[in-house]
Amino acid sequence: MASTSKPAASTTATKKYYFYVLLCADQTLYGGFTDNLQRRLATHNAGKGAKYTRVRSRRPLQLIYHETFTDKSSALKAEYAFKHQSRAAKLKYLSAHDVKI
Repeated sequence: MASTSKPAASTTATKKYYFYVLLCADQTLYGGFTDNLQRRLATHNAGKGAKYTRVRSRRPLQLIYHETFTDKSSALKAEYAFKHQSRAAKLKYLSAHDVKI
């Protein structure tokens, strides 16, 4: 007797990617990209994240803004655009998204 099996139902949710902004203890801003916000924030605060956030005087870091994307490319583009702005432009961007610093 031939075995028949039903195709497995798709249980995988759409993967999410995030562009995020951290406020450092020295009042500087750090923009990044991740697929897990809580884990990434914990990594930064443990001093094991990006070189910029490893500096002790910049910790603790606070998540002040994030955007959700369904594709990695869009999240990376948002990160790139944010990182290449002046501080004034970054503050204007955050203000436009109702983030108060």
